[in-house]
Amino acid sequence: MNILKLRKALESFLLEDIGDQDITSEAIFPETQTGKGVFIAKETGTLSGLAIIKEAYHLIEPQMEIKLHFKDGEKVQPLDTIAEVYGPVRHLLTGERVILNLLQRMSGIATMTNQAIETLNDSTIHLCDTRKTMPGLRMLDKYAVITGGGKNHRNGLYDGVMIKDNHISYCGSITKAVEKARAAVGHMVKIEVETENKEEVMEAIAAGADVIMFDNRSPEEVKEFAAMVPSTIVTEASGGIMMEKLATYANTGVHYISLGALTHSVKALDISLQVQEGKKK
Repeated sequence: MNILKLRKALESFLLEDIGDQDITSEAIFPETQTGKGVFIAKETGTLSGLAIIKEAYHLIEPQMEIKLHFKDGEKVQPLDTIAEVYGPVRHLLTGERVILNLLQRMSGIATMTNQAIETLNDSTIHLCDTRKTMPGLRMLDKYAVITGGGKNHRNGLYDGVMIKDNHISYCGSITKAVEKARAAVGHMVKIEVETENKEEVMEAIAAGADVIMFDNRSPEEVKEFAAMVPSTIVTEASGGIMMEKLATYANTGVHYISLGALTHSVKALDISLQVQEGKKK
């Protein structure tokens, strides 16, 4: 995760929440009153985004002391102490909500990704995300997928060509769409084509696609289509693949399965912050 981009994002998130000041904390706690904040896991899960604790609190108060007890990608159990933060109580509370919101969401994504990998139970297939991320949080969402053991699909519209049904319809065929894309982009940019039947798969192969996606296909169809594709072309299954049916896609021979649910339907991991008055012990 790019720390400079993270800090810039956190500045925006903190300003949105704090505005001119944290009226409540500044009214109740004097600047000199210090304490300890303890981040505690309240359920089992995989952690992601621990750098947010350090970077966010240091934006509020550079002298805050942070001690992390876990690393991203590690699993926690209920009541595990994730991190301890020492400093002015008012600052501990000012940063609480933004930090927890991000830490809980990212850990929820990492947890879901890890669960999906265990459910699929096929080391020959990589699970990856999609562009179905929360606007403004894509960098964090995709980093969370990585820490959960998954892979990233393209980061945005700028780093990979993905020819879908509307592109094909406009061009008239997969062949023409690939030709236009190949003529416009450099040799470092891969071209993926979305397909729905055997005829489209064969056309995408002949057109020289780098990646072929099987869209909204059953496990049986994915297995059949994957067997048709030369080993030099990467294959991907996507669309309508739910967690409860994910295991049925094991051993289909596809290289990747992309799941939008990893980021658009995530359940936040329950984490709390407990603030205690007093000096560091």
